[in-house]
Amino acid sequence: MKKYAIIPSGGKGNRFGGSTPKQYLKAKGKEMIAYTLEIFQNSLLIDEIIVAAEEEYHRMLENIKKKYGISKLTKIVKSGKERQDSVFMALSSLQAKDEDLIVVHDAVRPLLQLKTLNSIIESAKENKNAVAVITARDTLIQTVEENTVYLDRNKIHYIQTPQIFPYGTLKQAMALAYKQKFLGSDESILVNRAGYKINFVEGEFLNFKITSKSDFDLFLRLC
Repeated sequence: MKKYAIIPSGGKGNRFGGSTPKQYLKAKGKEMIAYTLEIFQNSLLIDEIIVAAEEEYHRMLENIKKKYGISKLTKIVKSGKERQDSVFMALSSLQAKDEDLIVVHDAVRPLLQLKTLNSIIESAKENKNAVAVITARDTLIQTVEENTVYLDRNKIHYIQTPQIFPYGTLKQAMALAYKQKFLGSDESILVNRAGYKINFVEGEFLNFKITSKSDFDLFLRLC
């Protein structure tokens, strides 16, 4: 069983602002995506890394590969219009077996801990898939017009990445989504819609997604 890491990196970061997508901004002299790639490079459980990115950044990614010794980065493919398209294009570039595991992780989650990644991969091997989540910590409310409902935070979870599925399962789920013209925000939605039970695994607070300048400032302090 091989384990392939797919890193969708086609986002333009419109909410972040600026002309350069945030995953290519430098923190302490190193591009954010380089931090992410190093996590997967350093995992003994990962065999190959595939990045889906806009073509204008392919040369930069090749330079990052060389500079930081990301030898497991075997393919840099063209990204699609949406995240789902980018993951699909990366998936389609593989000659994988149905039982091989596909590990999808956001380029802008550079603080994933190696031990957490390896733990989630082991859970996927045992339970057919695994999706990182964290349980809500704050008091949560839902407002409908003038009504306010307090939610049980113990039943609310934030979905993260990595999200890990067998190649055959993810390929089937994505094909169904395209057939039904459904666009999902992540892979777990597609696999769940295809009728599979999702194995949720506790992630970690540090593995936050960098979407705003304040997130990036926090990353600068932590990296």
